[in-house]
Amino acid sequence: MYKLRDRETSRKVMEKLESMKLDLTFMHVCGTHQDTLMRFGLDSEFKRVGVDIRQGPGCPVCVTPPKEVEEVLALAKAGLTIAAFGDVMKVPGENGSLNDAKADGADVHIVFGVDDAVALAKRTGKEVVFMGIGFETTAPTTASAVMSDPPPNFSVLSCHRTVPPALAAIAGMGEVRLQGMIQPGHVSVIIGTEPYEFLSKQYHVPQVVAGFEPLDLMMAVFMLARQVREGRAEVENEYSRVVHREGNPGALKAMTDVFEPSDVLWRGFPVIPGSGLAIRRRFEQHDARRRFEDILRPVEEKEFGEVEGCRCGEMLRGILTSEECPLFATACTPATPMGPCMVSREGSCYIAHRYRKKGA
Repeated sequence: MYKLRDRETSRKVMEKLESMKLDLTFMHVCGTHQDTLMRFGLDSEFKRVGVDIRQGPGCPVCVTPPKEVEEVLALAKAGLTIAAFGDVMKVPGENGSLNDAKADGADVHIVFGVDDAVALAKRTGKEVVFMGIGFETTAPTTASAVMSDPPPNFSVLSCHRTVPPALAAIAGMGEVRLQGMIQPGHVSVIIGTEPYEFLSKQYHVPQVVAGFEPLDLMMAVFMLARQVREGRAEVENEYSRVVHREGNPGALKAMTDVFEPSDVLWRGFPVIPGSGLAIRRRFEQHDARRRFEDILRPVEEKEFGEVEGCRCGEMLRGILTSEECPLFATACTPATPMGPCMVSREGSCYIAHRYRKKGA
């Protein structure tokens, strides 16, 4: 096992990549990978050796579509208490953001997890709705809370999604000619490596599950390049110190017990079959969409688009970089975000803005 931060090993890996004379495009689907790429200057280093790495739909807040933002705003404006992650607060909807609703008197709380939302419901006795956002990494914690006999005044607006169906959508749409995918470490801790195998078999896409250190990404790129050179397409596990093929059986069972697959929109995508996590009927007393159907019906009957000029959807499909958006760092900044890619700490625009060179 190589050291995770070893200058000499890193130099050797990059020299090996340079000697391979590459011209490859890969995609990752993880905001933390994007942060590592930009923070350590790996994005430009990989391009120097002929590897272009695009960010796909790996930011949970970013892929949450406008309609779901409007749902939580409708609940807040109807007088319900909303518990949400801080990354969600500034995401703009057609009728403002949760920050705006809070400024107008809505009862909106930032929480660090679903347990905080359950505690809020117990402490206040108010109707508390937790906006459940995240992939397989956070969905098990929401499932565990729902199964643990929470108070009757607690419910979840499930905006959870699963990664493999989105990867299939990316591969099937073919908008970007990809020679490989770097799969997310956190998600893979839960689901393992087996759920990715269909991509290699069906689309002949090389894949590597990677950790989050700079050398993790260097090794992942090298492993993908080696697969391409050898004509292989399989799932390799660079993050074997944490990720196993079978994943976390307990977390997977909790998700299966509480949620069922549903067909949902992702920002920038059409409906992706089986990619959502809807709360099963036996837990409907904690399903905000069923409990507050009357409040949400007007939202469900409307169509919502992106904020004018926002290109987040194209970034989430890997066909546009943040710097190519005309709003980037001008009208759209972390202080004045036009879309979720500039709001979330896992968003490509936020990360690009954070690490861009002064004067750029």
